[in-house]
Amino acid sequence: MKFSSKTKVSGEIPTSSMPDIIFMLLIFFMVTTVLREYEGLNVFLPQARKIERLESKRHTAHIFISKDGMISIDDKIIPMDNVKHVMYDKRVADPQLTVSLKADREASMELISDMHNELREADALKINYSSKVAAPS
Repeated sequence: MKFSSKTKVSGEIPTSSMPDIIFMLLIFFMVTTVLREYEGLNVFLPQARKIERLESKRHTAHIFISKDGMISIDDKIIPMDNVKHVMYDKRVADPQLTVSLKADREASMELISDMHNELREADALKINYSSKVAAPS
């Protein structure tokens, strides 16, 4: 005599709680993700009466110049001799590149002039000078 089982085993995976798990993971990653800002060098920017924002941050290379003569290009310390090579490679990779020059207000004009010459040799001619807005008087 054969007995038939009343409960049948199914091979399906229950998916009713799947959206809950997906949304919990989405919220977890949104809360724990940290967006990185450019740190650069410790630079105190000069003040200006009127400033304009850059059109796009996507095509921008940030160059920091400290008062001690240190140069940082996109968070990497670079000697003055290598600036032309690094910026030339960046210009070849992105022809729309704009250089955002963030020089300390106490940096020597000689250092900034040398930077101009290096950028000119690298064919990086679109330069933006960064500053802070002066407090209204």
